[in-house]
Formats: sequence, C-alpha cells, structure tokens
Amino acid sequence: MAFTEITVQDAYQLLADEPAAVLVDVRTPQEWLLVGVPVLDTIGKHVRMAMWTEFGTGTPNPQFLEQATGGLDPSTPLLFLCRSGVRSQGAATAASAAGFTTTYNVSEGFEGDLNANGHRATGWKHAGLPWRQG
Repeated sequence: MAFTEITVQDAYQLLADEPAAVLVDVRTPQEWLLVGVPVLDTIGKHVRMAMWTEFGTGTPNPQFLEQATGGLDPSTPLLFLCRSGVRSQGAATAASAAGFTTTYNVSEGFEGDLNANGHRATGWKHAGLPWRQG
C-alpha cells in the first residue's frame, strides 16, 4: 500500500502537530457546497480542494495532482479526505506514485459509510471536528 490509513481524530491531531501537513479534500464541488467542508482555521491552516473525479460521471480530474500538490515539496505529509474514505485511497496512491513520500487516507472520510439505517453517522463531520456548511 502506498499510503497509511488514519482516523479522522488522528488526522486532525497530525494536522495540528505537524506544521507542514496538508489536508486535501478530494470530493466534488457539489459535495463541498451541499454537505460541508472541514475547517482548519483554529490550527492556522486551510484545506486544499482538489476534485478527484467528476460528480455523476466518475471521470478523473486531469488537473488533480496540480490542484492537490502544486507548489508542495515531495516530503510534505499529505492527508486525503473524501466522503467515506474510498476515493481518497486513489488520490493518496496517485500522490505517492508522483513522488510524495508521506501520504495518508483519512479512513472514515467526511461523512463515513452508511449505517444499518441508511445514514452516514461517522467521519469528520460526526466526530465533532470543525466544519462548516458549503
């Protein structure tokens, strides 16, 4: 595996403790707007927004790597976040293949998997970590 799995709580702690660490939200603009986005203001950081695949079609974003990693040193710790931790695996793998040496997949994502009632009740949003509506 080209990346390390990390929980949402450990991801936030790593972002707070490691000045160079960067969170990359790989969801779609529709998700950012309608579902919400992580907020890192209290630790003096901003989230990079870089869509991994297009909404509805799943078409890969040809500018993904530039949007996600442009201007960063390959030693920068990168944490990738999607809705449930699946798309972010591909993003973390792509960054690793591009030469980034420390990549993480935020395993529960922003909302987590569906529970038995068909609701998303885990992940960043439900762990009490800072976020805002689109």
